[in-house]
Amino acid sequence: MALRIGNASGFYGDRFDAVREMLTGGELDVLTGDYLAELTMLILGRDQLKDPAAGYAKTFLRQMEEGLGLAHERGVRIVANAGGLHPAGLADALRALAAKLGLPTRVAHVEGDRLPPPDGALTANAYLGGAGIAACLAAGADVVVTGRVTDAALVTGPAQWHFGWGPEAYDELAGAVVAGHVLECGTQATGGNYAFFRGHDVRRPGFPVAELHADGSAVITKHPGTGGLVDTGTVTAQLLYETAGARYPGPDVTARLDTVRLTQEGPDRVRITGVRGEAPPPTLKVGLSRLGGFRNEVVFVLTGLDIEDKAALLQEQIADALAENPPAGVRWELARTDRPDAPTEETASALLRLVVRDRDPEKVGRTVTGAAIELALASYPGFHVTAPPGKGAPYGVFETAYAPAAEVPHTAVLPDGTRREIPVPPKTRDLEPVPDPELPPPLPEGPTRSVPLGRIAGARSGDKGGDANVGVWVRTDEEWRWLAHALTVEKVRELLPETAGLAVARHLLPHLRAVNFTVAGILGEGVASQARFDPQAKALGEWLRSRHVDVPEELL
Repeated sequence: MALRIGNASGFYGDRFDAVREMLTGGELDVLTGDYLAELTMLILGRDQLKDPAAGYAKTFLRQMEEGLGLAHERGVRIVANAGGLHPAGLADALRALAAKLGLPTRVAHVEGDRLPPPDGALTANAYLGGAGIAACLAAGADVVVTGRVTDAALVTGPAQWHFGWGPEAYDELAGAVVAGHVLECGTQATGGNYAFFRGHDVRRPGFPVAELHADGSAVITKHPGTGGLVDTGTVTAQLLYETAGARYPGPDVTARLDTVRLTQEGPDRVRITGVRGEAPPPTLKVGLSRLGGFRNEVVFVLTGLDIEDKAALLQEQIADALAENPPAGVRWELARTDRPDAPTEETASALLRLVVRDRDPEKVGRTVTGAAIELALASYPGFHVTAPPGKGAPYGVFETAYAPAAEVPHTAVLPDGTRREIPVPPKTRDLEPVPDPELPPPLPEGPTRSVPLGRIAGARSGDKGGDANVGVWVRTDEEWRWLAHALTVEKVRELLPETAGLAVARHLLPHLRAVNFTVAGILGEGVASQARFDPQAKALGEWLRSRHVDVPEELL
């Protein structure tokens, strides 16, 4: 019998009512929630600096005021990583809540991911697998909360418990990892943020459900009557999100994304089969977050004529004003949002953004705001800003390290308080790149037309620390024959000039008709550092889709 796992959260701040919607909208065995991201760990770390009892996702606790009762009535287990930096504290708060509500809810938690932070770091957390979650469920837990586990562990854990898979059931575990990766970002699997959204009702997409089977295969669907859609395109998009090559490593297993096969089984039902797995790597990824300093931003509006000259004048004036005590980092960006002979003042205006950074909050605070405001009557014609400049705000930096899995504790704290140490996998395998598969034969020569890439290709992009990934896919075999030859690293560099000087890698995934690119260092020191206009590279793929390429007319 299939294990039905639904997801109700893709990030800390996702739709609050999703827990109720998922518990009342259809049949489930397990409800998961993903609350942690690189930026979230920094936010929780700062919370805990103010209050040592904090450090977990308070939203989840509020959702459980109703969710605990609904789950108890329906026999649904709940698994969430909302414990953040303090899973034991969240577990205690859930027990108190259950007692207040008069519910016999059994709560367990997983810990061990939090490591001593190195000098200068605020938090250090290893990414644990699903075995601790499985142990908690096997001991009768109704609710399991964790700290930093991999997003897919929220699915691999329940699957190990339900099907009794051992640590060397690599193909089955890999299938669960793939299903977990599809579920982890919630509505991104059901029409949210979808390249081909036109023509579909995606105003309020339902959250996804995976029907997982004992052989590791799964069907991705959603509750009946909910909005959005589930098709091979929405699932492909999510599979490409924040991944890189064919090997997708994790603490439970290394999943081979180049073996994934998708089949449209019916309306809002996509079957995932063929997933192969390998032994996991001997090390665990460790996320480090630290406070990088202070940041401030002022956006100047330049209207009408002589935009470039106005920008040059302002930059010279600000440089003079800051010359005696300049911030460590000063960055200007001119966005030419203006149009000639524009019908409105807003569309006649460009935006000039000044971003400053320094360890000293004074250098990015009063010094910068004073320099900007004092020019209000002494700079370019039409001087004004989008908002009054304020004090500098702290920003964070995310870094990735690795630790031997055998040196990281992984502890399941069962409902009765018993602590069970989780052993490391008996076998490991060092990661090696997978050679690119043979390219399909190119299309015959013929007439082409210059059109946006997005006319035929979808894309989804995201962040991993300071790197970005862009996955691009097409929907037919003939389009794949063109894409595999046309969208090379050199072509991406041409279409996305911001990648100049950065390492760009290409990975082919023929079964998905997809090409996945990773761009190293384009996001600086990660999302919390806000080094770029789009700090998480969420729209990098849409920029790529908007660029014009020569496409064979037979495909249009």
